Amino acid sequence: MFLNDDLLEFIAEEHVCPHCDTAMTPCQTPTLNVGDGLGWGSPVFMICLNNECGLYKKSWQEFEDNYGHVASCRYMLLPGAKKGEPIMVGSCDAYTGCIIDVEEEKLRNKRKQAEDAAVKDLDTCIAKRNLTPVILLILDEKAHLEKRQRACALLDELNDLECVDPIRNHEFKHTEIGQLANMAVDRILKANNLKECPFCAEIIKTRARVCKHCNREM
Repeated sequence: MFLNDDLLEFIAEEHVCPHCDTAMTPCQTPTLNVGDGLGWGSPVFMICLNNECGLYKKSWQEFEDNYGHVASCRYMLLPGAKKGEPIMVGSCDAYTGCIIDVEEEKLRNKRKQAEDAAVKDLDTCIAKRNLTPVILLILDEKAHLEKRQRACALLDELNDLECVDPIRNHEFKHTEIGQLANMAVDRILKANNLKECPFCAEIIKTRARVCKHCNREM
């Protein structure tokens, strides 16, 4: 789920239930709106999960008396709405499994925005000799697979040795991306007549017989 800045601001604000003066909780909206069949118009809403809320406590008896159902109501508020309204729940656990962690969503959005910016910069990274967006996408395990593949394909043309350590030190969860990136590093080292010391992993000249960093013989 990706929340724009307006939705993030909405769920980060404190909204108080008018029935119990308790801070409401941000949650994902249900897949279907059983009320009108038109959907919620938002992936998130605020809901009062206080079990001592007056609306929640009295609604159990009202549903049983009027409809013969075991159900109750909680107070909820949609983004942009001036006033909230009751929403039916069938148990005290309803919506507790879809609570939104605001800080986690902020981090998720920040990562997605960085990914989008990096993807945009791929078009000019060769002309600007800019390795940054390429490395960001390659190392971002949550980035779009095709964009990561494209970033790997740009490594050879960039021919930038600064890519070696970030790639070699990264534990790739996606095997294909790891192979593509590490094979590109191998080609870049070879193109620059360089190799990695098998003992200390520092970069040395291909023809070196002794590592200048650890003094070990090849």
